[in-house]
Amino acid sequence: MEKRYARIRELSDKYRDYTANNLARLVRIKSLTSGERDVQLELQRQMEEAGFDEVFIDGLGNVIGKIGNGKRIIAIDGHMDTVDIGSPANWNFDPLGGEIRDGFVHGRGSVDQKGGPASFVTAGRILKELGFDGDLTVYFTGTVMEEDCDGLCWKYIIEEDKIRPDLVVITEPTNLGLYRGQRGRMEMQVHFYGRSSHGSAPERGVNAIYMASRAALEIDKLNDRLAPDPFLGKGSITVTEIISQSPSLCAVSDYARIHLDRRLTTGETIESAVREIEAIVTGMNAKVNVLTYSEKAYTGLEYGMDKYYPTWTVPEDHEAVQSGVKAFKGLFGRQPVVDKWTFSTNGIMTCGTYGIPTVGFGPGNEVLAHAPDEKVPVSDLVAASAFYAAFVYEIAGRNGE
Repeated sequence: MEKRYARIRELSDKYRDYTANNLARLVRIKSLTSGERDVQLELQRQMEEAGFDEVFIDGLGNVIGKIGNGKRIIAIDGHMDTVDIGSPANWNFDPLGGEIRDGFVHGRGSVDQKGGPASFVTAGRILKELGFDGDLTVYFTGTVMEEDCDGLCWKYIIEEDKIRPDLVVITEPTNLGLYRGQRGRMEMQVHFYGRSSHGSAPERGVNAIYMASRAALEIDKLNDRLAPDPFLGKGSITVTEIISQSPSLCAVSDYARIHLDRRLTTGETIESAVREIEAIVTGMNAKVNVLTYSEKAYTGLEYGMDKYYPTWTVPEDHEAVQSGVKAFKGLFGRQPVVDKWTFSTNGIMTCGTYGIPTVGFGPGNEVLAHAPDEKVPVSDLVAASAFYAAFVYEIAGRNGE
């Protein structure tokens, strides 16, 4: 295995410029959620050029590359949509320039998270060059619509494409750490129904804004009562929007709505989170509901799910984690940092919903996700491409040459 690790390192370094240039091409193609068509065609081209056994685009627009034809299935996933660039004044370089300089690839999506797919394209090329023939099927998935609804792409892959891996690697940025979980999240709204009256006599009405305001203050206090988890930490809740209506600006509000972002730790569920809010609005004319997402993909297909994204963790002694540790140590001669994401990923579907063991490893620092001046070290891309190839060999149980 030591010789194979050395060969993987050698090839990942040999393809340093290849990986960086592939990422630069992806960064130069703007790809907001539901607008990924052009970047998907470029990723498909890169997979085909790298020699993947099969490459296709499914009905939702996910690019799926395949290497091998074994009984056991693993998937290496990265989403291809990005958030927008925000104010150009906050950037010190062209956010869609894909410039390669000073050891970095610069631009929106370089970290979150086109760097992962660029690296796994190179990993696929390495596997083909090494003649990988383990009893394994590896799917490399460039997925869509994650920024608006994480996990939706994997709901489609599992339920519609009928591809259900035995193990998944998420390539979101981890600063080259090995991640094994994340807090979940959900989106709720609370609707408050009042009764209007003339603004000169507010006592005749029931002000929905006051109901919403009292509830919002109590919801904030809920943060102090949420139970911690030793690995993932505490959940959280915050009001992110308040909207109201009334017959006029001279009338008491008869309707208000608040939007809630709820982060969920181990043991917290959609049911428990809804009950907490229902308890707060008891006695008010109010209704709590969990939101749903349903939008058209760039293919024209409309698809959706509830906006509930379950918490997930994988035990540190699980094969998926330990194989990652072994691959990292074999490549780089040191133990990886084993940790968790602060944000949400497609793992909420693969592991949180379907129970498929999932780990994360990706190039770039997550603090640059969604931030101006986003850039990823080329050295991280090299390390990630080596890791994905080595991980495949570890899972395939390749012992020796």
